[in-house]
Formats: sequence, C-alpha cells, structure tokens
Amino acid sequence: MKSLSLIALTCLFASPLIGQYKDPNFPKPTSGYGADGTHPVGITSFENPLFPGENIQIYYPSDLSAPVPTLFYSHAYGGSNSLSVLGLLTFVAKKGYAIVFVPYQTVGVSVAERYDNLLAGFRQAARDNPGTIDTTRVGFLGHSFGGGASFAIAYKCFTDNNWGQAGRFLHSSAPWYSFQITQTELQAFPSDAKLIVEVYENDPVNDHRMAADMFRNINIPADEKDFILVKPDTINGYEYTAEHDLPTSLVTLDAMDYYAYYRLIDALADYAFTGNLAAKDVALGNGSAAQVTMPTGLKPLVQTDAPEVTIPESNYVFPCSSVGNPRNSFCSLNTSIAEGTLPGSRIYPNPFRSHIYLNHLRGNETFTLTNLSGQVLYQGKALAQQDFSSLPPGCYFLIVRRDSSNYRFRLIKEE
Repeated sequence: MKSLSLIALTCLFASPLIGQYKDPNFPKPTSGYGADGTHPVGITSFENPLFPGENIQIYYPSDLSAPVPTLFYSHAYGGSNSLSVLGLLTFVAKKGYAIVFVPYQTVGVSVAERYDNLLAGFRQAARDNPGTIDTTRVGFLGHSFGGGASFAIAYKCFTDNNWGQAGRFLHSSAPWYSFQITQTELQAFPSDAKLIVEVYENDPVNDHRMAADMFRNINIPADEKDFILVKPDTINGYEYTAEHDLPTSLVTLDAMDYYAYYRLIDALADYAFTGNLAAKDVALGNGSAAQVTMPTGLKPLVQTDAPEVTIPESNYVFPCSSVGNPRNSFCSLNTSIAEGTLPGSRIYPNPFRSHIYLNHLRGNETFTLTNLSGQVLYQGKALAQQDFSSLPPGCYFLIVRRDSSNYRFRLIKEE
C-alpha cells in the first residue's frame, strides 16, 4: 500500500487546467456550505486487483485523529482517471471527510463487472483502512454511469454490510441506467437515508426520466429527498453550462461547480451525519431560498418532489425507454402527462372507500397507482373494477395508459 504526501498532492495541481477556480464573475464561497475546508489533504493509494495497473485512491484529512465519515464515489463511463474529479476529491477531504475513488474498466467488460469492481473496491478500502474510514457514517456519490450504479451499490453496502447506521446519504447526478436493484429492493431501501438527485438542463446524454424514476420509486420520505434541476446562464459573456460533464476538473472550475454541486453535497453530508437542520435547509430545503439561491445574477436551482420530464426522449443519446434500460417500463410515468380526463371513459367514485370503477374501456389500457411522491404501489391491466381496499386513507395518483398516451387522475381514499 502506498501513501502520498501533501507534496505529491501539490504536484497534481501543477497543470493550470486541473482543479483551478477561474470564474470572471463570482469568487468561491468564503464561508458556510460550499466553502473550502481547512484540513490538509493526504492520499492513500493501492492497486485495484480488478483493474490491473490502476489504483484505488482514498483522499482524507491528513490531520485526522480518528476514523472520519466517508464518501464513496462512482465515476462516469470513461472517467477512470481521478484527475477528472480532482476538485471534488480534494474539496471533500478539506472538509474533514474521506472519499474513496475506485477506477473501473470502460471497454472489454460487462456492466456487471463494472459494478463488481466498484463494490469490491469500496469494501476493500473500508476493510484495509479502519483508521481512516468510519463505515457507520457514509455517503455514496455517482455521476452518469456511476450515478445509476450508486443506488445498487449503496443498497448492498447498507443492507449487507450495515454501513451508515449512524448516518447515510446518496447523491446521484445525471444518472445512466440503474442495474442490479429491483423494484422490491428500491421499495425496501433504508428509509433513514437522505437523497439528492441532480440533473442538468442542457444534458444531451442521459434522459432525465432515469433520474426521475429512481427518485420517485426509492423508499425515502419526500422530506428527506429532493430532485434538483440546474439551469445554464450567461453573465458578461461568460457561459455557465449545465451539461453532462458538470462537475469536472479537466477544465477550470467556476460557480456552477461550487454553488450547484459542492455546496449541496457539503450540506447533505453535514445533515446526514449530524442532523444539523441548518444543513438540511440547504441540502433538502424543499425549494428554500438557502437551497436554490445561486450567486446574484445566476438562475436559481429548481427543486421538485414530483419530477416530470417534458423533453422528448429522442433528444437524448440514452433514452429511458431503450431496451438496454432494465427499468424501461417505468419511463412513461416520469413524462409530463394529461391530467383529469380519459376520452370516452369515466373514473368514479372520487373520493372512494374501497373500489373505483372505469367504464367504457377499450381493452388495451394499463394502469399504475402511485403515492404523492411517485412511488409505484400497483401496476397492471386496467379493469372495469379496481380493488384498492387495502390502501390506507390518503391521496394517490392513478395513471392510465391508453395507446401511447398517459392520463393521470388524483384520487382520494376516505376512511
């Protein structure tokens, strides 16, 4: 096992294009969430046994006197060089946390092998570094391929290894397809976890419906998760992009990296690990000013608990309904849809006590019943009489699919 000193870390910053903040309009945050921490950074590096020639790295505060809360980062497809996210890795360590970076192979291996590589690397890092890594307080971060993978990997570590019993969270940005986690497992996900799913308005790569699907169906209460949309802007001729590669260290950093990404992770970690409600107002503020406000002049972040996507799937390189997506049957539920009418048919009574009735069906309709957070409760072929007597009283959405269109109804079940 090889440990790198602060001198080695300094050398990583020698390139003027890596990890440098160069924003012509806004300085870095100087205080609060998103501001750089004060801890010196050390690196532990050891060979990845499942990716010969590449090293697993742990960035950590080198002045630690006890194991610290740890974040586990799953990189994007092709992002196996940690320099691509050096800004994030050093930011986390400066704030007093450890963060584990596991490279996986891009070509010549299957999706399952990449997942196995990430999971084995995270577990090895924790097992071999108990003086650094506190597995009772953990977060899982991922972008693109890693954003989709983080759900299954976090679930395995939470349930099989009992990681995070003193605090746990996920942050998934611009996620690709999510494998190795079933709908049953999603709906049995530890409900004490916290979650931010973040997407970028001008991302042409990964359909936002994948992000909306995972957000809606995971078993985390609405007040402990938020869905965030980052919008682009231009100020004084400088473009603040909201595309697929946010954040990155391969170009200079700007306000989008610090305010739209680092700041939320910083607050999410503090809230998950300490219960600090001021941190919750920033990370999971349900649209609070503290959460969505960007530097003066930049468009605010957009928060929702019920994401619906209006951009056509054809605009994305990887559409949600692709046969390659193991959750493609959930895609239509995350598209903006008509509400309150089903041509030629009637749905009644509403409110209801046990059954609802759908008349004049054509025979090709299917239905999905969700709660207000979008979690799927029932799915199947639409029948003239649907028995929902086992539901507790409350408000629900019934989504009826006819031909290629979706129709949504807000239903109320009485005592």
